Amino acid sequence: MNNQAVVMYAPHDVRLEERPMPEPGPKEVLVEIRSVGVCGSDIHYYEHGRIGSHVVEKPLVLGHESSGVIVGLGEGVTKHEIGERVALEPGVPDGTCRECRAGRYNLCPNVRFFATPPIDGAFASYVTIHEDFAFRLPDSLSDDAGALMEPLSVGIWACRKAGVEAGDHVLITGAGPIGLLAMQVALANGATEVTITDVVPERLELAKKTGATRAINVSDEPLAGSGLEADALIECSGNERALAGGIRCLRPAGTAVVVGMGPGEEATVPLALIQNREIWLTGTFRYANTYPAAIELAATGRVDVEAIVTGHYGLAETEAALQAPRRDPANVKPVVRPGA
Repeated sequence: MNNQAVVMYAPHDVRLEERPMPEPGPKEVLVEIRSVGVCGSDIHYYEHGRIGSHVVEKPLVLGHESSGVIVGLGEGVTKHEIGERVALEPGVPDGTCRECRAGRYNLCPNVRFFATPPIDGAFASYVTIHEDFAFRLPDSLSDDAGALMEPLSVGIWACRKAGVEAGDHVLITGAGPIGLLAMQVALANGATEVTITDVVPERLELAKKTGATRAINVSDEPLAGSGLEADALIECSGNERALAGGIRCLRPAGTAVVVGMGPGEEATVPLALIQNREIWLTGTFRYANTYPAAIELAATGRVDVEAIVTGHYGLAETEAALQAPRRDPANVKPVVRPGA
C-alpha cells in the first residue's frame, strides 16, 4: 500500500508526495480515506499560511472533513472491524483536562485536530485515529456524506447553542456550507421559519432549494428595515456587519451565536441594544458529542448533506479544489476523493 499525501509547504505551495504508511497505535485504527471535504479553514491556510495564532511553520497535510474504510487495527481496539466504513471526527482531546472532564472536550487545550498545525490532516491515502473518534456509517450514506458529518456537526452545535426549538424563527447570516447545513438542522429541530442571507445569488438559490423560507441578498436588500424579528441568530459569515445587523433583528431575550470567524480578533457589536433587550451573545467552537446525531439526521433524510457538494477532485487535483470556491463562489463544497 502506498500512502500519498498533499503537503502544504507555504501559501500557494502544495505538493503531492509519497509519505510513510502510518502505523496505528494502541486503540487506534488505520483508515483508507475515501472522501475529504474542502473547508474554509483549509483555504485560509492555503492562502495565508495561518489562522490566528495557528501558523504553518513546517510542511502540513490539510483536510479535516473525512470518511473512509478501516483497513488496520492497533492493539486493544474493540469497537471496530476491518472493512467498516467510518466518518472521522478530526479532533482527539486529551480526555483528562478540566474541560474534557466537564464534557466540553471541544475546548480541550491539548486537542490534536487534523490539519491544525502541527497535526497532519486527511488529504492523504491513509490516516490513523483513536477508535472513539471513528463512527460507523450506515450503508445508506455515501462516502461524501460521511465526510460532511464534520460541517454538519458544526451546524448541530450552533443550533444547540442557539437553543433552536419548535416554532422558532431562525436568522442565519452566510449561506456557505456551515450556514446551509445549520439551516437544515434548524428546520429538523422544528423551526417554522428560517431566513438566510448572503451576497451570492447561487448560494441563496441553493438555500431555497434545501428549505429556507426566506433568502435575502443583503447587497440588494439590507437587513436594516427588513422587519425581521428572529428568536435566534446564527452568524456564519465571519462578517462584522452581518453580526451587528443580525443582532438588531433579534427579539428581546433572543440568542446570537457567532460561528463564522472573521479576519480580525475583535468586532463591534450594538452593546446598548444587547443590554436593553437582554440578548444572549455567545461564541461557538467546533462541537462535542454531535457525530451520532449528525449520522442520524443524514441517514433519516432530515438533512441532505450531499446537496451542498458542488465538485469532485482527485488527490492530485487538491490545489484546484482549494482554489475553486475563490474562483467561483457558486462552488460551495468541493470534495477530494483520494482513491479517484
